[in-house]
Amino acid sequence: MVALRTILKSLYALEQSEGVGARVRRSIGTMQMRNFTPFLMLDHFNVPPEAGFPDHPHRGQETITLVIKGKLAHEDFTGSKGTLDEGDLQFMTAGKGVVHSEMPFSEDGSSIEGMQLWVDLPEELKDCAPRYRDLRAQEIPIAKPNDKVEVKVISGESYGIGSVKDLAYTPVVYYEYTVQPGGTFYQELPTDFNSFLYILNGSLNINGKELPEHYCAFFNRDGDAIEGTVPENSKETKFVIIGGQVLNQPIVQHGPFVATSKEKIYKAFMDYQYGANGFERAKGWRSEIADGVTPELYRSLSHRQEELAKAQKAQPVKDEL
Repeated sequence: MVALRTILKSLYALEQSEGVGARVRRSIGTMQMRNFTPFLMLDHFNVPPEAGFPDHPHRGQETITLVIKGKLAHEDFTGSKGTLDEGDLQFMTAGKGVVHSEMPFSEDGSSIEGMQLWVDLPEELKDCAPRYRDLRAQEIPIAKPNDKVEVKVISGESYGIGSVKDLAYTPVVYYEYTVQPGGTFYQELPTDFNSFLYILNGSLNINGKELPEHYCAFFNRDGDAIEGTVPENSKETKFVIIGGQVLNQPIVQHGPFVATSKEKIYKAFMDYQYGANGFERAKGWRSEIADGVTPELYRSLSHRQEELAKAQKAQPVKDEL
């Protein structure tokens, strides 16, 4: 008999300022949940078109960005640049070092909504070369086990439907659920994966506990699956279930740098300051989108997107280590 996972902890994601003018609801990376291996941070962001996340560095982790509403432009010092539309995702491996910019684009003045997840890299991969993998909405398979449950299978397998492979180095499963009132979902998970659930809107009942909008529930590794129900008196509920392989290594983090010791964090700051050991291209670099994204610039970036996607798919993962 399959055992269901129990809730380790649940918390409400308070809204706070981040970047330049952005607002985020952070559930991982706070005093309540500093990290949850391999996860380092989870932000549910809302970014007005005049705000954003201009040029900034990363080292030692991967980021997974989901655009829920609106459009986002990105660019880094390796020459990679492009756009993400509604429903698209980007899997970015910072590895030994990258400086990039993520800026919203809106023609009607509306804000951009999305999720960004930071994932730790195994120690032996922290010095890998940076890379990107954009996952388009049309590439994501959808499972519909019944008329009340729909799952976008971003990474992993749900109800017999499998995802695109080789998206990230750290093994991660990622499911975006939409469940109607009265609907019940069931999601199996690898036993060696930590897992959590974040409610974008609506509410859920899990193990007899009702979880409202913007709550994040973290699960014990005491079962093989998560099961829950949307109450009959609730509205349509959207949420994500995410799991990742537990990394048995220290986590030392300072801002955008993640390592396994304080000495390596100090080195990351020195390398970034002096443009060395992965940050050579940071010297004098400034992104084209740092001051915002005009319609002309967005069209130019979008025009290049198909070529960039083909190049990314043609590059084997093993050649980038």
